[in-house]
Amino acid sequence: MNEQTPKRLAALRARMDATGTGLIAIGPGSHMDWVLGFHPHPDERPCLLLIAPEKECFLMPVLNAEGSREMTDIEFHTWADDVGPDGALKAALEAIDATAPGLVALDETMRADFALLLIDALPNDTRRTFTPETLGGLRMKKDSAEYKKLKMNAGIADRAMQAAFGTLKPGMTELELADAIKGHFTSEGASPQFWIVGAGGNGAFPHHATGQRVIQEGDAIVIDIGGRKQGFPSDITRMAVVGQPPEGYGQIHSIVEKAVQAALKAARPGALASDVDAAARGVITDAGYGEYFVHRTGHGLGIDIHEPPYITATSDVVLEEGMVFSIEPGIYLPGRFGIRLEEIVILREDGPEILSGLPRELHTVRA
Repeated sequence: MNEQTPKRLAALRARMDATGTGLIAIGPGSHMDWVLGFHPHPDERPCLLLIAPEKECFLMPVLNAEGSREMTDIEFHTWADDVGPDGALKAALEAIDATAPGLVALDETMRADFALLLIDALPNDTRRTFTPETLGGLRMKKDSAEYKKLKMNAGIADRAMQAAFGTLKPGMTELELADAIKGHFTSEGASPQFWIVGAGGNGAFPHHATGQRVIQEGDAIVIDIGGRKQGFPSDITRMAVVGQPPEGYGQIHSIVEKAVQAALKAARPGALASDVDAAARGVITDAGYGEYFVHRTGHGLGIDIHEPPYITATSDVVLEEGMVFSIEPGIYLPGRFGIRLEEIVILREDGPEILSGLPRELHTVRA
C-alpha cells in the first residue's frame, strides 16, 4: 500500500464525519491516484473504490485484479464478464456496512454508468453529492512531497520555455516551435502535456490549436506549455516577439503584468478565490479592456492540470495555505494579438510563492 494512503484515508474519514457522508465512491482516475497512488486500467467495466466510515473495499473486474493486487491490500469484490457486477457490488456494500449510507459522495469524474450502477444499488432515499466537501477539499491543499514534485516540474517547464526562445525564428511554423518544446520536455524525462503556440492573430484565441501558420517578423507569440514527470504537471505562459512588437503591444503587456501583480497581492489565506479574480479583472477593466479578458483568472494544479480551486468571479472557495493554482490574466485583441502571462503559485502563510523562476517580461528575437 502507498505510504500516504493510511493518512489520506484518515483525513477523508474526518471529512466524512464532519459532512455526514456515509459513503465515498471513486472511479479509476486522479481521485483514486490521490488516495492510493495508482488506479486500475480505466475501461467500460465498473471499478469502484468504496470508502465507508470504518471500512473500504474495491469493486474490481477480474481482468484487473491480478495487476491491481500488486499495488494495494484493500479487499477486492471481483466480478467477471459472464456474471456481471451487480452481485459483487451488493457484497462490497455489505462488507463495509454501506448498504444504507444516507449520503453518498460520487467521484464527479467517473463514468456515468458506474455512478448509476451504484445509485441503483442503494436505497431510494439515499442523498447524492459530489466530492468537493470531502476528497476534493483535501486535494486542494498540497503537502511537501507534492510541492517538491510541482516545483521540479516548474523548473523543467522554465527550461522548455527557454528552449522555445532559443529556437524561435521567423519562417518557422507554430508546430515546429512546438516540436522544440516537446523535445525539451522529453529530454528531461517529462511527458509533454500541451503546447499552445499562437502567433500573431492566432494569439487572440486563448486555446488556439497550434498549426502550420508561419511565424513572421512583428508577430507577438503566446507560448503556453506544460509537461508531466513523477505524476505531476507544469503549466506556464510567456510571450515572445520576432523583431519589433506590434503597435500597442507594450501598453497591453504592462496592463496584463499589473493584473498579475494585483492578483498576487490579493491571494492570501482567508481570501475568496473570487477576490483574486476581481483584483486581476479590475485592473484590466479599469484600463478599458474588460471585454477582452474572456476567461477566469486561474485554476488549481495538482495531479490534474485543471482542478479546484478555480479562480473565478463566482467562486466562494476560501483560499488556504498549501493551495496551488494559476494566476493567468490575459487580453485578446481579435485579428491582432493576445497577451497572457501565467504563474503557478502555492499559497503560503504570508502570500503566494511563485513556482517558476522565469521572468514575465517579453522575450524578443531578432528578425
